[in-house]
Amino acid sequence: MARSSRAKVSFSTLLVLALVAVGAYALDQVTKALVVANLTEGTAVRVLGDVFQLHFVRNPGAAFSFASGMTWIFTLLAAAVVVFIIWFASRIRSVAWAVVFGLLLGGVLGNLTDRLLRPPSFGSGHVIDFLSTPWLIPAIYNVADMCIVASMILFMVLTIRGVGLDGARLKNSAAAGAGSATDPDTAADTDTAAGTDTAAGTDTDPRNES
Repeated sequence: MARSSRAKVSFSTLLVLALVAVGAYALDQVTKALVVANLTEGTAVRVLGDVFQLHFVRNPGAAFSFASGMTWIFTLLAAAVVVFIIWFASRIRSVAWAVVFGLLLGGVLGNLTDRLLRPPSFGSGHVIDFLSTPWLIPAIYNVADMCIVASMILFMVLTIRGVGLDGARLKNSAAAGAGSATDPDTAADTDTAAGTDTAAGTDTDPRNES
C-alpha cells in the first residue's frame, strides 16, 4: 500500500513537471517563430514607450545577452542541465518543486533548441531575443529566460520556507522529531515514581511477621 501511494505521488509530480516544461517550451518557441516572421532584426517596436518594447536580436551568448562568443560552452552546459533534471525528476514528491524544475527544463530546452538548430551552425546557433524593458534591465531576453528566472525565484522561496522535495516543511519535521524525544526531567520524575511504587509494594507488612 505504501509503495502504491509513493508511486502515485511520483507520477503526479512527474506529470506536473512535464506539463509545465512542455508549456514553457511551446510558448517560447511559438513566440520566437512569430518574432522571426513579423519583426525586422535590429529594430525596436515601442509597445509601452520605454517601459516595454519588442526588440528582435540574435544572441550568441547566455541568458539576457550576456557572455557573447561562448556559444558552445553554453550549449554543453544547457545539455548537462537537461540531463540532470531528467535524472533527478523521479526524486521529486512536491508539486511546487515540480513546477520549479518544469520551468527550468522548459526554459533551458527553449534556448538549447535555438543553439542547436538556428544559424550560423549546429551547436553554435544564436538565440532569438525580443523582450526589452529598459527601465528594469538593459539586456534583451525571451520567454525561456523568463521561465529560468521564475524557476530560480521559486527555488529561493521554497528553500527559505524550508520546503523539502517531498513537500514537507523541514523545520516542522525537525520540531516533530524533537518533540518525540523523551524529556529528561519527565523521565527522571517517571523513574522516581516507579521506584517509589516498587519500594512500597515490597515493604513487609508488620502483621505478617512471626
